[in-house]
Amino acid sequence: MKYTKLNFLMSVLGISIYIFDLIVDIWVSVKFFHEGQSIFAVLTISFMLVGTFVVQCFSYSWYKADSKKTGKESEHCLLLLHCLQGGVFTRYWFALKKGQHVAFKDSNKMNDYVEERIDLHKEVIDRVTDLSMLRLFETYLEGCPQLVLQLYILMEYGEDHISQYAAVLASCCAISWSSLDFQIAQRKSLTDKKLLDGCCPRFTYVSYKFFTLLSWILSVVFLLILNVKIALLVLLILWLLGVVWAFKSRTEFCTSTGMEYLYRTVVGFILVFTFFNVKGQNTKCPMSCYYVVKILTTLCVLIVFWVYPPPIFNPYYFIFTSITTILTLFIGMIFLVVYYVTYHPNRREENKPDEIDGNTVPKYCRMSYFLME
Repeated sequence: MKYTKLNFLMSVLGISIYIFDLIVDIWVSVKFFHEGQSIFAVLTISFMLVGTFVVQCFSYSWYKADSKKTGKESEHCLLLLHCLQGGVFTRYWFALKKGQHVAFKDSNKMNDYVEERIDLHKEVIDRVTDLSMLRLFETYLEGCPQLVLQLYILMEYGEDHISQYAAVLASCCAISWSSLDFQIAQRKSLTDKKLLDGCCPRFTYVSYKFFTLLSWILSVVFLLILNVKIALLVLLILWLLGVVWAFKSRTEFCTSTGMEYLYRTVVGFILVFTFFNVKGQNTKCPMSCYYVVKILTTLCVLIVFWVYPPPIFNPYYFIFTSITTILTLFIGMIFLVVYYVTYHPNRREENKPDEIDGNTVPKYCRMSYFLME
C-alpha cells in the first residue's frame, strides 16, 4: 500500500474541481438574484448549503470517533471550524501537506524503517479516503440536484447564460470525478480488495456511471416539465424506497445511532440517482431490478411526454433531447455490462459477495462499512 505521486496529483485535481464547482454555484446564484429570479437563486443556494451541512456533520463526527479511538480529546476549535463550513478544506490541507511529503520527499529516501514508511502511507491514504467519501456525499446531495435544476431552466424557459453552462459542466465533472475517485480510494484503503488498475477499467466505470446518470437526470427534467408536483412525488417515493432498503440492510457505518440514521437517509438520496451496494452483499438481483425500473421509468416518461406534450412545445428540440436520453441510457448499459463482465476486480470470484463488508480489514476501518461497488 503506497501513496504515489499520481495519487497526490489526483488529490490536487479533486480539490480544484471542488473549488471550481463551489465558485460556479455562487456565480449562478448571484446571477439569478441579479435578474430577479429569486426562486432559482434560493434553490441553488439551498442545494449547496444542504450538501455542505451534511458533509460537515459527517466530517466532525469522524474527527470525534478518531479522537476517541486514539485516546485524544477532540479539539473544540474543530467544532467551530465545521460550523463555519471549513471541515473539508481543513482535511484537504492536512491530506495534501502530508501527502506531498510522503509522495515526493519520502519516496526519494532509502528508509530502513519499512513499517514506519508503511504507516505514513497508510495514514495519508486514510485521510484521502475520508475525503473521497465526503466528496461523494457532497456531489450527489448538491451536484445532482444542481444539474437537474440548471437543465430544467435551460429546457423549460430557454434561458441560457454562460454561468448555467458552467454549472452544468462543473456538476458533470464533479459527479464523474467523485465517483471514480471514490472507487479508487475505497479499494486502495482496504487491503483485502483488489485495486481498480488501468485506464480501461477506470474509463469504463466512469462512463457507465456518467451515461446512466445523465439519462436519468434528463428523464427527471422531462418529468418536471410535464408536472412539477408529480415529478417531486416520484422522486420522494424513490427516495423512501432507498431509505427503506438501507434500513433493511442494517448498515453499520456510523458509531452513533443518530448519524447512522442520517447516513441511511443520505444513502436513500444517492440511490435516487445511481446504484451503489449499500452493504457487502451479492447485488446481481438488486442491481438488475434497479436498472430495469430506471429503464421502464425513463421509457414511460418519454412516452407520456410525447402523448401529452406541454403547451409550449418545440418538437425538433425535444426530439433531439429524447434521442439523447435514450442513447445515453443505451451507452450506459453497455458500459455497465462491459465493466462487470470484463473489468470488475471481483469478476472471477464466483461464490463471494460483490464486496465483502469488513471481514478481514481492521475493525474500525470506516471504508469497510461504506457504500460498496
